[in-house]
Amino acid sequence: MVGLILIIVNIAFSYKGFTNQTFFDGYKFEVDKILIGKDYKRLVTANFLHVSWTHLIFNMLSLYFFSSMIENELGGAKFLLVYFASMIGGNLLSLLVHRNHGDYSSVGASGAISGIIFASIALFPGMGIGFFMLPFSIPSWLYGIVYVGYSIYGIKSKKDNIGHEAHLGGALIGMAVAIIMEPEAIVENYIPILLIALPTIGFIYLIITKPQIILVDNLFFKTHND
Repeated sequence: MVGLILIIVNIAFSYKGFTNQTFFDGYKFEVDKILIGKDYKRLVTANFLHVSWTHLIFNMLSLYFFSSMIENELGGAKFLLVYFASMIGGNLLSLLVHRNHGDYSSVGASGAISGIIFASIALFPGMGIGFFMLPFSIPSWLYGIVYVGYSIYGIKSKKDNIGHEAHLGGALIGMAVAIIMEPEAIVENYIPILLIALPTIGFIYLIITKPQIILVDNLFFKTHND
């Protein structure tokens, strides 16, 4: 039920952004607006905007498929906590990575949705994750490892228009919050959790302590799809 409400809010907010550029610009994630203008609401509002119907539909399908599992396991209130903690965590990592890129901007719910997906992986690492049009699925823990690796590569290479930072930050926070809520998961599923969490934490440590090794100047300052 809570997941369905979030989907409705995302659709309504995104539609307003599709039809009103001033509204879109006023609520998207933008580094200078947050760090200099102290417009901190953008850490939340940007996640309810999308750049296109395709972007919106893909994210909402992902939310629909994973939300019921976590909501049923944790309950509506804890589900919301995972969602919003992942959302803000993803955007804070984006802010850290792009702190010197004042006009970097992004929109999309993927940081929050990544948190929901990785909360599912932490609690149910053996579940299968399928892909559209493919006749097979892979274990969720393997999907998580590949996802983290691709996100780290995407942050470093900057060869696409995807907000990998929000995905990676949201995934880590979502997994962490789920484990705090159900600590027995770390005992039962510690191997896949560590395989996913350790490289992510290590990469974030390098971003903070030795950014010159990890980061290159971002040469495209367009609105990113999260």
